[in-house]
Amino acid sequence: MSRGGVQGFHSERLAQVLAARRLTQLQLASLVGVSPATISKWRAGNQLPERDALDRLASVVNVAPDWFVRQPSPKVSLPLFRSNASAHSAARAMLEARLEWAQDIALSLMEFVDYPSLSLPERVYIDPEEITDEDIEKAAIDCRELWRLGRSPIQDLALAVEGAGIILVREETGIAQIEGLSAWSDVLGRPLIFLSSDKDNGYRSRFDLAHEVGHLVLHRYIKNPRCPERHKLLEQQAHRFAGAFLLPADSFATEVRIPPTLDDLLLFKRRWGVSAAAIFMRLRALELVSEYDATSFFKRRSVRWGAKSEPGDGDRKPEQPRLLRRTIELLVGQQVMPKEAVPRHFGLAPADVESLINLPPGYFSEAGTVVQLARLKSTSGVDSKSAVTAAVIPFPKSR
Repeated sequence: MSRGGVQGFHSERLAQVLAARRLTQLQLASLVGVSPATISKWRAGNQLPERDALDRLASVVNVAPDWFVRQPSPKVSLPLFRSNASAHSAARAMLEARLEWAQDIALSLMEFVDYPSLSLPERVYIDPEEITDEDIEKAAIDCRELWRLGRSPIQDLALAVEGAGIILVREETGIAQIEGLSAWSDVLGRPLIFLSSDKDNGYRSRFDLAHEVGHLVLHRYIKNPRCPERHKLLEQQAHRFAGAFLLPADSFATEVRIPPTLDDLLLFKRRWGVSAAAIFMRLRALELVSEYDATSFFKRRSVRWGAKSEPGDGDRKPEQPRLLRRTIELLVGQQVMPKEAVPRHFGLAPADVESLINLPPGYFSEAGTVVQLARLKSTSGVDSKSAVTAAVIPFPKSR
């Protein structure tokens, strides 16, 4: 390796930001004003950028120069995507990088606050073939009971998920084909879920979130999850979990008249917060309707409503993450950190932090209302009058 250049430059950071910004090495070289070979050497760790080149690089990709010399966090587990098409490899790489940025932010904030304890049913499956429909139904009910959700419609699933200690991110990605992904973080000791906010449909968003919870519960220890045949089965199982979790058999099925009409399904859609199509597929999974009924339903649905949308899709806004956002608001409100210093603390651009933490655009340049939810860690060995301390307050759970 060349002796010159900025010592401590992490080539992993360069690979990460290339993915996050969806830039090729050739494009980046042109923007920074160096040769493609130089970018390749930086990325391979065979050469270190000079100080002025590092400044240009940081400016181009919109991060702080010192971000490149910060030790990267350990990688999350191999994320599971709602899409496994090879055509989306660059899109998947971008979302993985954004998820890693969310991990960095969450890890940095753990210095100041205690997140809710992780609460998920424990399942250890190595092969998806060993997971039965009965196992999935039981896992979904166990999750509801662990989270004290009863058997009624869940009012705010995002709140319940964050109350269970899962880090939730919802961000506009520009990638409509991928609704979400999830992964486990060893350094955080908890999983993360990343949802796309490109489709402003609260019914679909809730199902996507329940689907990712299914992956976390059922598939944490599965080997080779991206094998195409295995991936298809994992998706089917996560779908089954989402249906069982959102529409419990012992309470939901007793409300439905068989066979339901399209108008019946719209009423249940509003009550349970699940699309009419997902409700009908749940009835099919419970064998309350036949395959013929399902085919007939989707034909009637397409004729009356169209193939993709349903009446009332705009009635329910997607549920929003709160935990990271209110942690920042707490730190700013308690004057632990000046608002304008928060992005610098992470080394990221204000717009990236606002987007990943679900803060309003311009939050770091404008005054905002402070809402407290997360709690500060107690400071030991420091005079209580001069230290910022707080009691442990559980993140609220839906009931």
